[in-house]
Amino acid sequence: MKFVIIGYDGPDGEAKRKVHRAAHLLNLEQLDKQRRVILAGPLADKTGSLLILEFDSREDAEKFIRQDPYTIHGVFERVEIHPFTQVFPIPHE
Repeated sequence: MKFVIIGYDGPDGEAKRKVHRAAHLLNLEQLDKQRRVILAGPLADKTGSLLILEFDSREDAEKFIRQDPYTIHGVFERVEIHPFTQVFPIPHE
């Protein structure tokens, strides 16, 4: 199942993001190798990040984001997780 994860940066998010970016990307690379990353990146208005990731359950999505360096080190002040149904582009299995 796909999940939209929106991480909202805290007051020092931009500065902390620079410090913890490599570890955050390494965390995502593990999922990308498993073809679970649909898309991921920072919001252009510098308020946070958007990730669309595939997990077996919401609990797995919550566990992943709790253990992500951006959450652990306070880049993300708040995180929203929503189940997502992809319509376009048409998913190819």
